[in-house]
Amino acid sequence: MGIDNGKHDWSWWRSELITKWANSSWRFKMENAFESAIFNSEKDKPLNWFFKQKDRLSALHPDMSDTMINMKILRKCGGELENAIKSRCVEPSLTED
Repeated sequence: MGIDNGKHDWSWWRSELITKWANSSWRFKMENAFESAIFNSEKDKPLNWFFKQKDRLSALHPDMSDTMINMKILRKCGGELENAIKSRCVEPSLTED
């Protein structure tokens, strides 16, 4: 692809990649991949699994906050792991002290 198109800056390449890959079938595939991914401590390496899910969500929802991404990924862990992480997270207070 680079040989055929010559030298271009990153914004041109980004635009070309979005045109080629950011279509409805790609979006469907990414959403299904995220929805079907459940963390399994016996077969998944935590950091690899987490960053793969983060990349999927960031690609699908570029404006989503890091907090929201983390919460969506946390829900994919389930069970004892989700509970253990939530119990150690410091959540901002909804009322002023």
